[in-house]
Amino acid sequence: MDAYERITRNVSEVVTEEEVRALAEDPEGRRAYVGYEPSGVLHIGHMLTANKLIDLQEAGFEIVVLLADVHAYLNDKGTFEEIRETAERMKAQFVAYGLEEEHTEFVLGSEFQLDEDYALDLHQLELSTTLNRAQRAMAEIQGGDTAKVSHVVYPLMQALDVEYLDLDLAVGGMDQRKVHMLHREVVPDLGYDARPCLHTPIIANLDDGVGKMSSSTGVTISMEDSTESIEEKVNAAYCPPTRDPDPDGEGNERRNPVLEIFQHHVFPRFETVVVERPEQYGGDLEYDDYEALAADLESGELHPADAKGALARYLDELVAPGRAVLAEYDE
Repeated sequence: MDAYERITRNVSEVVTEEEVRALAEDPEGRRAYVGYEPSGVLHIGHMLTANKLIDLQEAGFEIVVLLADVHAYLNDKGTFEEIRETAERMKAQFVAYGLEEEHTEFVLGSEFQLDEDYALDLHQLELSTTLNRAQRAMAEIQGGDTAKVSHVVYPLMQALDVEYLDLDLAVGGMDQRKVHMLHREVVPDLGYDARPCLHTPIIANLDDGVGKMSSSTGVTISMEDSTESIEEKVNAAYCPPTRDPDPDGEGNERRNPVLEIFQHHVFPRFETVVVERPEQYGGDLEYDDYEALAADLESGELHPADAKGALARYLDELVAPGRAVLAEYDE
């Protein structure tokens, strides 16, 4: 696998291919980042983008993880003291998950977002960006909540962060695409270069394959989960014998979250995946890549129950180090 293939594997979008190919030609020492609002416990969404950061480290990139305490404050997630304590817990979990600490710079937003130069640039963006444009880049507001001025400032700060962290590449889930596009649109007006972006997919809801996996709307998997909890959640997951989306009868697309987790979480981290089966059912199956496993599920060679058993085991192995870190904090 060459550098470009490693950098872009399993992403939903590359913006732009030409710019990222140029980075791939000389990736050593390049800086890539993801920003996370400190929220306490890493869940499967954090882990997906972390897998991409690990890919980038293996390609030669230096990684910057923005633990966005100011953003969290603007989102009414607590006092700065509470948010920073949460950020420390998240930092320890990311390292436990597999980011190389010596090649990862963890930065609090307050380390630079309160400086005069940043504040003046932010005010310039506020002057030049229409309210409608900023609102299009806002995160979704939970039902019943009312948008505040801080919610509009939030994406403008995200657009500016990429410049002030001295980055070569921005990474985020597809839900961050609108913020990255805002960055590419507005920072040239400040005299800065727009950066290329990678967007990772959103895993389908574990319950029914519709929408996205989210703790606010259904079942998710996090580093708080015990081995038993992971097994229970995965064994109850929606897993038809296909990788192709199908309609649910209500106009929604239903996807296979079990296969998506294998593709985006398990195979990037394990060279070989073994599905354990009793000899009477054909014995163990061994896979070196996702495509072979998905093909066997579709053909009937691999039963969904056996796939789920293997998925639970590998997810637990990925989660276990972070779970241990959380246990130390709770002592």
